[in-house]
Amino acid sequence: MEKSCKLKLCPPSCLFLQVDNQTFHTDRPDLPECFQLSVLSWLPCIYLWAVCPIYLFYLQRNNRGYIMMSIVNRFKTVFGLALWIVCWADLFYTFHETQQGHSQPPIFFVTPLVLGMTMLLATFLIQFERLRGVQSSGVLFIFWFLSVLCAIVPFRSKILQASIPDKLRFTTFYFYFSLVVCELILCCFNEKPPLFSNVVTDPNPCPESTAGFLSTITFWWFTSMAIKGYKVPLEAKDLWSLNQRDRSGVVVPKLLKEWEKEHAKAQSEQNLSSQAVYSKPLPATTNHIGGGGGEGGGESSPEEVEVLLAKQKGTPRQPSFLRALIKAFGPYFLIGSAYKLLQDVITFVNPQLLRMLISFTNQKDVPEWWGFALAFLMFFTAFLQTLILHQHFQYCFVTGMRLRTAIIGAIYRKALVITNAAKRSSTVGEIVNLMSVDAQRFMDLTTFLNMLWSAPLQIILALYFLWQNLGPSVLAGVAVMILLIPFNAVIAMKTRAYQVEQMQYKDSRIKLMNEILNGIKVLKLYAWENSFKDKVLAIRQKELNVLRKTAYLGALSTMAWTSAPFLVALTTFAVYVTVDENNILDAEKAFVSLSLFNILRFPLNMLPQVISSIVQASVSLKRIQDFLSHDELDPHSVDRKNAATDYSVTIVNGKFTWAKEDPPALHNINVMVPQGSLLAVVGHVGCGKSSLISALLGDMEKLEGDVSVRGSVAYVPQQAWIQNATVRDNILFGKPYNEQKYRCVLEACALTPDMQVLPGGDMTEIGEKGINLSGGQRQRVSLARALYSEADIYLLDDPLSAVDAHVAKHIFDNLIGPEGALKGKTRILVTHGISFLPQVDNIVVMVEGRVSEMGSYQQLLKENGAFAEFLRNYALEDIVEEDEATEEEELFPDDALSNHTDMVDNEPVINEAKRKFIRQISSVSADGENLRNRSVRKHGCSVRKHPDPSPEKMKKQPGMEKLIQAETAERGRVKMKVYLEYAKAVGPLLSVFICFLYGCQNAAAIGANIWLSKWTNDATRNETQKNVHMRVGVYAALGIAQGILVMISSFTLAMGNIGAARKLHLNLLENKLHTPQSFFDTTPIGRVINRFSKDIYVIDEALPSTVLMFLGTVFVSVSTMIVIVSSTPIFAVVIAPLTFIYIFVQRFYVATSRQLKRLESVSRSPIYSHFSETITGCSVIRAYSRHSAFVLMSDMKVDENQKSYYPGIVSNRWLGVRIEFIGNCIVLFAALFAVIGKDKLNPGLVGLSVSYALQVTMSLNWMVRMTSDLESNIVAVERVKEYSETKTEAPWEVEDKKPSSDWPVEGNVEFRDYSVRYREGLDLVLKNLTLSVKGGEKIGIVGRTGAGKSSMTLCLFRLLEAAGGEITIDEVKIADIGLHDLRSKLTIIPQEPVLFSGTLRMNLDPFERYSDEEVWKALEHSHLHKFVSSQSAKLELECSEGGENLSVGQRQLVCLARALLRKTRILILDEATAAIDLETDDLIQSTIRTQFEDCTVFTIAHRLNTIMDYTRVLVLDKGQIAEFDTPANLITKRGIFYNMAKDAGLAQ
Repeated sequence: MEKSCKLKLCPPSCLFLQVDNQTFHTDRPDLPECFQLSVLSWLPCIYLWAVCPIYLFYLQRNNRGYIMMSIVNRFKTVFGLALWIVCWADLFYTFHETQQGHSQPPIFFVTPLVLGMTMLLATFLIQFERLRGVQSSGVLFIFWFLSVLCAIVPFRSKILQASIPDKLRFTTFYFYFSLVVCELILCCFNEKPPLFSNVVTDPNPCPESTAGFLSTITFWWFTSMAIKGYKVPLEAKDLWSLNQRDRSGVVVPKLLKEWEKEHAKAQSEQNLSSQAVYSKPLPATTNHIGGGGGEGGGESSPEEVEVLLAKQKGTPRQPSFLRALIKAFGPYFLIGSAYKLLQDVITFVNPQLLRMLISFTNQKDVPEWWGFALAFLMFFTAFLQTLILHQHFQYCFVTGMRLRTAIIGAIYRKALVITNAAKRSSTVGEIVNLMSVDAQRFMDLTTFLNMLWSAPLQIILALYFLWQNLGPSVLAGVAVMILLIPFNAVIAMKTRAYQVEQMQYKDSRIKLMNEILNGIKVLKLYAWENSFKDKVLAIRQKELNVLRKTAYLGALSTMAWTSAPFLVALTTFAVYVTVDENNILDAEKAFVSLSLFNILRFPLNMLPQVISSIVQASVSLKRIQDFLSHDELDPHSVDRKNAATDYSVTIVNGKFTWAKEDPPALHNINVMVPQGSLLAVVGHVGCGKSSLISALLGDMEKLEGDVSVRGSVAYVPQQAWIQNATVRDNILFGKPYNEQKYRCVLEACALTPDMQVLPGGDMTEIGEKGINLSGGQRQRVSLARALYSEADIYLLDDPLSAVDAHVAKHIFDNLIGPEGALKGKTRILVTHGISFLPQVDNIVVMVEGRVSEMGSYQQLLKENGAFAEFLRNYALEDIVEEDEATEEEELFPDDALSNHTDMVDNEPVINEAKRKFIRQISSVSADGENLRNRSVRKHGCSVRKHPDPSPEKMKKQPGMEKLIQAETAERGRVKMKVYLEYAKAVGPLLSVFICFLYGCQNAAAIGANIWLSKWTNDATRNETQKNVHMRVGVYAALGIAQGILVMISSFTLAMGNIGAARKLHLNLLENKLHTPQSFFDTTPIGRVINRFSKDIYVIDEALPSTVLMFLGTVFVSVSTMIVIVSSTPIFAVVIAPLTFIYIFVQRFYVATSRQLKRLESVSRSPIYSHFSETITGCSVIRAYSRHSAFVLMSDMKVDENQKSYYPGIVSNRWLGVRIEFIGNCIVLFAALFAVIGKDKLNPGLVGLSVSYALQVTMSLNWMVRMTSDLESNIVAVERVKEYSETKTEAPWEVEDKKPSSDWPVEGNVEFRDYSVRYREGLDLVLKNLTLSVKGGEKIGIVGRTGAGKSSMTLCLFRLLEAAGGEITIDEVKIADIGLHDLRSKLTIIPQEPVLFSGTLRMNLDPFERYSDEEVWKALEHSHLHKFVSSQSAKLELECSEGGENLSVGQRQLVCLARALLRKTRILILDEATAAIDLETDDLIQSTIRTQFEDCTVFTIAHRLNTIMDYTRVLVLDKGQIAEFDTPANLITKRGIFYNMAKDAGLAQ
């Protein structure tokens, strides 16, 4: 037999017969020589030759530069050649033998020949890779690994053979073996990076690019960052640079190139179709615009022809963005898909191995090594699966990352060049959404996209194996699964609806909180906190109700998700045993089916998710595609090269429109501007002045005519566009800094004095939209930018309207005018200021989009046309304006923030921030200098070149900078205390009960499975039929119990979480309403709002789901350990080391990933804010042709963001590989110990412990993720806690000290030795005041800014607590009574009227204490009666946020109406500064004189004429009483008051 076999090429029958005899049934297995020589030797060769063509093609395409020959490389090559020699030595020896007459079977020729060729190929690959810059080769690594693996068998069998028949082949084989092992070892080492690669130049390169093959597949290269992140919290500087291939500079052009191709294709198709249309002889009526009117009669009009043809052709194809994406990123993504396919197939190997293992334990007389082989095979396939799966994820995530980069880049580039019509169709917010939401959707989709084909594939494979296992009864289980899908879908639909509803409640709650915090001072002064607290809590209650409904649904879906595999198993097994008497459920069938059902669970759950996210992404795709298909501005509409003429700007027969479908905005425009002249453009509002400028910039659509502009352009838009950068950066705008030139520019634009007032000089960071500059300052910065750019042509769109008259004059004289800094340049100035017109060279008068006349000032006056009429209209107003300006100038010299009208801005938020800023600044600037001097200094600033900031200011500055403390970010681990705090909020007993429920539910699950293993053991004892019903019944009972327990536990948990959320929010709200005013002065509102929005959201929604998952995974992992230990107790030995490794890895991961998440979220918002800023300023960016610089900036911001996102992805992969390795070890040991103790174990238990072990990997992995999420989410509890425990003010009501209800009867107020300071550690604001005021007196309080006037009123309300002394009202010390008792008895009309959104009635009387007629009466007295009764809603008139829909004067009157309603004995009037008109002021004064005749009135006066008839006047100076007497006496004393009165023109 042996001989005949040797002669042929090993006939197969003989081969496998030998294999069976020699291998399977011995305790010392061996493979026959024939098998060793053929199959084992050829495997690696087949692999290498198969992969080679693809690999060579890949290397041909990807050249990274060559690598210098290194020692390792030389050794590899030498060994490769040696291997070739060794193999062919065998071949020649066989020839030699044949000649000697020992003819050998063909196999001895074939194998050495093939091996030798393969070794040559391998040697060639080693060199070719070096030339192509591959540092470590996966292909060759796998080849050498396979070779060693296949050579181990002959290595062993040659040792086992006692005699050595064939000396030469024996020695060559050992040479061969040792060389292959050496090659494998050398293959693990890395080559140096290629010459000239960017790795060498990069300061912090990503180690991935230089990582070896092993390091890449196990993500070992990430370890260095994990360690660093564990030692110290990571910072931005620790992050690696982005790989070249992931950067915007590479990714975006790739997509744009494909998109351009798509565009071109669509364009050419359209052209073809249009040619087809016009190839027909057209009817004669075409020259008529109407087309086919009367004369055409029977002929069809061209429009119809087109329509007919279009119908045949199909509508013109839109370029497909999807196709562009697929072409750009598809190939890379396909590699990931290939990995996924491989992984799906390998997934099904383990259940088959499990079946063999169980059957192995069933048989008694089989060799031990089978079991061990199976155990190691299980481990090996699981490990391979892990590596492949994570490679797949890596490819998908990187594709997603590139998609996002590319989409953001494409949208940004597009936004800079779209036409105005297109810009109108989508708001800034929408475009930013395209960037943030839609790009994100694509990114999320790519991770799941492969599930589209992989899920059905997995389902089909699983069903196929199940069918083999259990036959048709599988269908019962599948039916259950399919029934669960609509159930889950319905739950998902409802949940989504609830989410939308909850978002609405959340938004309204945040809006209300925002108002409360913005108007907190008013709430305190009026003692209205409770009313608003109730409003917030009412909304919160609705919100929690929705949350509770969501929790019910969540509990149901959790139940469905956990019980699904069980229900399926139950139905399948029940059907299986009952259908046929002969069907016996044994361990093999039961546990293999269970593990297959577990595989099924994932794809079935994923499919609906994937489909819904595909639907979402397709909507996003459509939106992005529409945006990218918008029309672009024609860059050639303005001719910039024309250099022949003397005119630097010419428009000939220009006709322009904003959008193609609109009527033209400018008709036959003919303008020629000589080089170096100053042209003014005037005309009424809306006559097309700004449009003319836009036409010159090329921002409008040109319908007819020619425009040429010679030279570079600087543009100042009507609304200044300011970047979120320093003042200096805004002015330089990308030009290099030149000290002297910069100083001159500041001087010319009157910015020098402003720079001294700003906290950081010209390095002050300006907020978004220039929030901390006044309108005038913004405009001047915009002018400075233009001047600094040194262009040839200046287009100035009404730059002087936003600044005060005297500043406008300064700017015109020093900058624009004939003697200004720009003389000799071409300047086009749109203006309303008539006073400048005599000084310009030419004037263009625009009327309704046409040039009505053009010429010099004198010429136009003579013509007496439109211009003269225009002058007559405007001259009067202009003179009045100038007068007013100068008057106001003297009274209120405009300090750092120029005009006061600016205060009434239309954006409440900005307004608020601006006011805050103004307050800070005025406290800095206006201290200690007399009003008069300041006004002079402003005008004198051009004389003294660069005055040094006064030392006093220098002293003040640090204090001001520190006004707002930096927010403390938590770093490092979260303390145990926080978890306990949360448990306490949930309720200590409830927390314990929840854990107990989780324990029960897992006990039920284990019980069911143990019962199953007992049931399957019936099969071995042949007593199956006796108790089928009992077995099925108990199994069902245990399973259903588990389902119900799951539902109860997740529901209880949700209830506990909602309770905690309610408690935490309530404590936060209560505390914030009790917090003293000083806290709000030093804490930005955004920070407090953040606690109410972001952190409460986390506690409401993110935290509960995280806790749920966390508890679930922890208990599953623990129960797995319990099951395995109980079936094979020796397993307990392994638990300790594995747990140690697990915790070790987990700590590294959590520390690093938490910080990476923080860095990622911090670097994300600049992308969007920079983008929205760019959109608003794109005409300026284009005018200065800074287009490409801004694209670069955006790309840098995106790359900066991806720099922290990428390690985040990799950290997850790194973790996955490590944790799954631990899981695989658990499988290995569970199987090993089962094999070792197989005599004592029954197959049921083996099945149980190994199938549990196979599941554990997933839950271990999730457990780490959840720990990490839990850590980052529990921080919210900490932050909310921190703000719920800030220091509170005095109690609102003190029961035993309550004053009588009619207190104060008289209204006597007395200060005794009273001192006060704003906050601890600051100077006293009022020093030892002593004065007494009788009831009914009217007191005026005057003094310079910062003298302590407002502080006095705040003391009466105890917004500031005394530092010494006391205040008594009607013999009651105010320090002893409750704050509400005090504040509800005083009334204030504050300086800034604050209204809350809600009805007018609510604003007047939030507690509903007064009847309607009382309210109407108050309105009548406050002169609002007429206005309110004219409104349809009357008292129910809705006030918008901040009272925006009322004028400032009306708001002031509403405050007066509040005071009239309350009608207390003491009234404090903080007179409004300049934001209010004189008329309203007089109304208020007269009302107060009549209505509050018998009350004590304190008025803080700014206009002295209002208090000249008061009983007494109190003059404060530096916190002390300077003078206190009747006005008449004070004037005769000729002190401070006299001087003030003289300045105001009230005294001689």
